[in-house]
Amino acid sequence: MNKMMAASLLITAASCSAANAAEIAPINVPALQQEGKGVIKALATNLGGELKKAAKAGGLPAAIQVCNTKASPITAQVEADKGWKVSRTSLKLRNASNTPDAWEQAVLEKFAKQAATGANLKKMMFSEVVVDEEGNKTFRMMKAIPVGDNCLACHGSKIKPEVASKLDMLYPEDNARGFKAGDLRGAFSLQKSL
Repeated sequence: MNKMMAASLLITAASCSAANAAEIAPINVPALQQEGKGVIKALATNLGGELKKAAKAGGLPAAIQVCNTKASPITAQVEADKGWKVSRTSLKLRNASNTPDAWEQAVLEKFAKQAATGANLKKMMFSEVVVDEEGNKTFRMMKAIPVGDNCLACHGSKIKPEVASKLDMLYPEDNARGFKAGDLRGAFSLQKSL
């Protein structure tokens, strides 16, 4: 490359606006995925800790009450701390406020197909950069939530009457029962503006 061409490239690069530089800057997807996993861990740890504490103090009905009243504030605190939008959703909802949007619905259906073929739910994750009509970029990520043995007391087929009664009271449109260990319960859904 001759000196004149090199100088021209430097001038062109220097004259790019910050917005243009951001548009051409590569997006480090693995780093965003790793950061997203940290957000999921924070939510799972905080919410799980509250549920265990409530269950120990007052049994599963108390834990269900905590999930009903504290899941949203705990999620909001994690969002504020981490700078991500985070939620949980499923094809079989307990709480209608967790209804998947079109993007989440498509990913959940993909997860369900993969699960049906024996894919490892613990490793199941999908992410992509989505660009809206105004050109805003958002990193979206979903990570599958498998049903563990400890989930069956509230999400299985054989739910104790006092647990079922509390679920019926707090979640009258509950559709999140009848799972077996290893089933796809749903997914964490994360978004971060880029």
